[in-house]
Amino acid sequence: MVFEKPACLYLELFVSKSFKDLTEQEILALAIGQEEEDGRIYGEFAHNLSKTFPATAKMFTEMQAEESEHRHKLIELHREKFGEHIPLIKRDDVKGFIKRRPLWLVMKSGVTAMRRQAEIMELENTRYYEKAASRATDAAIRKLLIDLAEAERKHATTAETLEAEHVPESVKHEEAAAERRLFVLQIVQPGLVGLIDGSISTLAPVFAAAVATQDSFKAFLVGMAASVGAGISMAFAESQSDDGSLSGRGHPLIRGAVCGLMTTAGGIGHTLPFLIPNFHVAMTVAIAVVIVELFCISFIRHRYMDTPFLQAAFTGVVGGIVVFFVGVLIGGS
Repeated sequence: MVFEKPACLYLELFVSKSFKDLTEQEILALAIGQEEEDGRIYGEFAHNLSKTFPATAKMFTEMQAEESEHRHKLIELHREKFGEHIPLIKRDDVKGFIKRRPLWLVMKSGVTAMRRQAEIMELENTRYYEKAASRATDAAIRKLLIDLAEAERKHATTAETLEAEHVPESVKHEEAAAERRLFVLQIVQPGLVGLIDGSISTLAPVFAAAVATQDSFKAFLVGMAASVGAGISMAFAESQSDDGSLSGRGHPLIRGAVCGLMTTAGGIGHTLPFLIPNFHVAMTVAIAVVIVELFCISFIRHRYMDTPFLQAAFTGVVGGIVVFFVGVLIGGS
């Protein structure tokens, strides 16, 4: 019985093509594509950082110009040796080529991650070309790979020079502070609002149901309903508050998701203990969890919102105690 090889197997064989099997034209085409890709990455970095980190954006713009200049030189060399047609070959088509993190993930990680990615791109490309040159047997291919390695080494030096010129330590500190402010504004603040709402607002219905029914599982059901309902409500409220274009608070859907999830988490925290069958044990554990939640809220306010710890703890504890006793009084009436 004969089985046909699936198409993906042929694709895998092509993807796994060894660097040493490439022709001189393919090596040159690969270098052209690599220079173009690196230049576009630097362009994306510059565009992403132009408003918030102009010094680093300028550095990436100049690095993009460097990549463009090298690409044009490579194209001219290819035209002289092989003509106008440049074979389509990409880094993913060659076995052992450097795998990079997704571009969106690097940009989401912040300005420091982008600078580090630029250094890694240049240094890893240098090492790759040097290793490939040491394995090549054809003199012309070896010379070409050495030339590419030297070009990448110059790129790395240029990156360091441009960073020192445009991003001195004082600017780096300013950008780090700005990055922290954006993180607080777009993630910590909506998350903290949700955590406070979920931890405190759900205290009343959960403990009211617990005291009224003296039944752990019924209190658990009420707590879950209150937590999930509050999370959905807060998610919609936060996502509709503003689109972030003027306030700089980031994408409304992300803010809404963060706020909603933290609201639900804050309510579920003191709801889960009511899965304990023994009512009095469940109440004791739930109260202990509430104390931990209030401490966490106080710490986050102190750590990211520059609120004195005692002040943050006092306001949080007072609010929690008031809501807790309201729930107990209503449940016991």
